[in-house]
Amino acid sequence: MEFLQYFGGVFEPVSFMLLLGGTIGGLILGATPGLSPTMAVALLIPFTFQLQATQGLILLGAAYTSTVAGGAVSAILLRIPGAPANIATALDGHEMAKQGRGTEALHVSFMASGVGGVIGVLLLIFLTPVLAKWALAFGPSHLFWMAILGVTVIGSLDSRSFVKGLLSGCLGLWLSMIGYDDIQGAQRFIFHDSLTGGVNIITALIGIFAIPQVIEMLSKGRVEHKVTSVSVGSQSIFTSMRLLFRNFKAMSIGTVVGSIIGLIPGVGGQIAGLLAYDQTRKFSKDKDTFGRGNPAGVIAAESANNAMVGPSLVPLLTLSIPGSPTAAVLLGGLLIHGIFPGSDLFDNYPDVAWTFINSMLIGQILMVIFGIWVAQYAAKVAHIPPPVMAAAVMVLAVFGSYSVQQSMGDVYIMAVLGIGMYLLEKVGFSAAPLVLGLILGPIAEANFIQGSMIANAVDGPFVYFLNGTLNLFLVALVLASIAYSFISTRSTNKKQVGV
Repeated sequence: MEFLQYFGGVFEPVSFMLLLGGTIGGLILGATPGLSPTMAVALLIPFTFQLQATQGLILLGAAYTSTVAGGAVSAILLRIPGAPANIATALDGHEMAKQGRGTEALHVSFMASGVGGVIGVLLLIFLTPVLAKWALAFGPSHLFWMAILGVTVIGSLDSRSFVKGLLSGCLGLWLSMIGYDDIQGAQRFIFHDSLTGGVNIITALIGIFAIPQVIEMLSKGRVEHKVTSVSVGSQSIFTSMRLLFRNFKAMSIGTVVGSIIGLIPGVGGQIAGLLAYDQTRKFSKDKDTFGRGNPAGVIAAESANNAMVGPSLVPLLTLSIPGSPTAAVLLGGLLIHGIFPGSDLFDNYPDVAWTFINSMLIGQILMVIFGIWVAQYAAKVAHIPPPVMAAAVMVLAVFGSYSVQQSMGDVYIMAVLGIGMYLLEKVGFSAAPLVLGLILGPIAEANFIQGSMIANAVDGPFVYFLNGTLNLFLVALVLASIAYSFISTRSTNKKQVGV
């Protein structure tokens, strides 16, 4: 219970002000398309140079947790995920907003984020030594199978057509191959100078989700679905709390999946929400309602997104291995102040480590409070006239795409992908499987190549990728996921034919 000794450090005036500022600023940055948690934390690092190590980490940690949750705002109200982690939130969250339940969706998203985040940080506090050893057991073969497990989700993400879901995912996998191979340096599908660096995930995310919305607004010239803001009184908040606990199973699945994904170095937290969403739908009795405004989809996705934050810091603080891109930026923040994370971090710098972790625990609570307060104002964005909204979204899309790498090439890629996605949606294809393929492609490819190199030096690829309890367990999960998706889709199609 050593962490209790350092709780007072969080409430020192300067530290607590930084915690408040980081939380509020993170919510705003998270709601801005294109500003991912990694970018938000990176932008704040220069402001920590003149701060004490503990104060700097409090600011960065607060921004990290609240930016992940803040991305739900634009995902729900505009169907533009603030970051890759919020893709699954947009699937049901935006449908709820279209039904006049925008504030309700925001409420449950922040509450679920808070619950998942608190549990994730508690795992970081109590199970760090055990979890660190477990995370270290994951090698290239295991990470490859984890990516393939994510690929098996692709087809079932599109409830309308299993085949079109798979085709969308394959298109995303192909897009992920554009550019130079990170390991062998091979040039692939570079038919324009803008594609030399490949397709950036943030650029693709903005184009695929934002541009179809803009075209739809401009083509119709009116709001097809006007979102009405729900009153945010005490009754509304308590109603949302009851809704959250009625979907306790979705919140539990999201928290467990997010915690596991966050712990594994290199997998990336952006797939936590999608995997949690998929598993929640598979275990639900109302599968057909997902994608049509089921709050369980929002709750599962957002609880997973924040549950992965705490565990993603386990390998960083104990093994110096960042569990996510944002954790890698936090590692830079530690090194700037001369602190080297490792097994002796809690012995040499207990005040820094425990105060930082405690601040993340308090930060989750503050994030929920300010998130609910912001919801009553954010939901009013639905009342903006369509032409004005289209122009504002277009400005945000261009700004977000350009700011990733300060390149107009990214803006061109964003526009092309957006127009292409608009046309694909007209013939029944979905954006979510395509984006998931784009995210998982590099993970699967890099770990397969690394694993093959190792395998050629030992017993060969077959033995390397199929040997060991963990490999066999992951392969079994992959096969079970494929079988379940196929059977579930067939039964759904039979019901529709019967109707």
